[in-house]
Amino acid sequence: MIYFRPVSFLIFQLQHLTINSKLPNVGTSIFTVMSALAAEYKAINLGQGFPDFAMDARLTELVHKAMQDGHNQYVHTHGYGPLRQAIATKAKKLYSSNVDADKGITITPGGTYAIYAAITSVIHPGDEVILFEPAYDSYRPNIKINGGVPVIVKLKHPDYSIDWNEVRSKLTSKTRMIMINSPHNPTGSVLGENDIAALRSIVDDTNILILSDEVYEHLIFDGRKHLSILKYPDLMERSFVCFSFGKTYHCTGWKLGYCIAPARLTTEFRKVHQFNCFSCHTPSQVALAVFLEEEKNYLSVGSFLQEKKDYFQQLMASTRLTPLPSFGSYFQLYGYDGLSDEKEDIFAIRLVKEYGVATIPTSAFYSDATDNKVLRFCFAKKRATLEMAVERLLKLD
Repeated sequence: MIYFRPVSFLIFQLQHLTINSKLPNVGTSIFTVMSALAAEYKAINLGQGFPDFAMDARLTELVHKAMQDGHNQYVHTHGYGPLRQAIATKAKKLYSSNVDADKGITITPGGTYAIYAAITSVIHPGDEVILFEPAYDSYRPNIKINGGVPVIVKLKHPDYSIDWNEVRSKLTSKTRMIMINSPHNPTGSVLGENDIAALRSIVDDTNILILSDEVYEHLIFDGRKHLSILKYPDLMERSFVCFSFGKTYHCTGWKLGYCIAPARLTTEFRKVHQFNCFSCHTPSQVALAVFLEEEKNYLSVGSFLQEKKDYFQQLMASTRLTPLPSFGSYFQLYGYDGLSDEKEDIFAIRLVKEYGVATIPTSAFYSDATDNKVLRFCFAKKRATLEMAVERLLKLD
């Protein structure tokens, strides 16, 4: 005879399970929180970084064609071969980089995934990783879940430049990686030649790796140039460089990106990738392989977003908010110092509830919630969206 334990007993047992969280201090991301608030209060969402305008119809047509042509099964775990070759060709044209399409490029489900896989492939417990804050919110958890130790260097407010002398002061025998992000999220700052020279000097003759987050490589403004790590062979030999198709082609929901790295690092990256994702969406990769053949499809993105950035700044000039320098990405920071003494998160929530505009408090990008009275706005929106948002912000007093 089979005996079953009472349901009440099983519930009691489950309630007393012990879980030792690998990320005990991590809760719901600020992006989720602010987007939920925006939906609840029917606010205009200038917080999360996604466009509200249509992507290029030709790209969706190419995806449709790929499906009709039968590209609906698993593609190779490294990514669709012609797409990887198109990326290698692009890297050669833009950065004079000789990337091996077979041994150095891996297609991933988004840029954030590429960053996670890169960290996971090489960071061991106790390894120190230098990162610059404010920082994209996935960096610290990615390091910690692998047992690594985030070593924070704060960018210098208000231009968000790097103090490389401080970086040098924080190097130890345990330093394994330096993470950089240019164009930078959330500040829009961009690395210059002096920054590259300093980075070169620091890592020369060391075992330090570099992770370069370049998902906004084409969203760069005001005549600035994107200095990809791909341009510098001595840096590239120790680097994972992560990119996003979603940010370039206004299809963030596709969650497709890629990682370029030298063969020996790619080998380690793919060990993680094959057991985590294995393969990415096939029809989209087939479509992108064709779309990348036309350079204007990515070279025109900067001027397209520059127009939106300039228009947003023009509208915002009539508000009481103060713009900070921004030379890239989807984002523009605005200060409200002198307008309110409220903490950034409180002020951001009040903007949603009382004025119907959602932003992101920049303090959310700091491990210690540094509060400079600065909010992040996403200007990758339709003109009408930006106009409605600023009309509401004009009522700020």
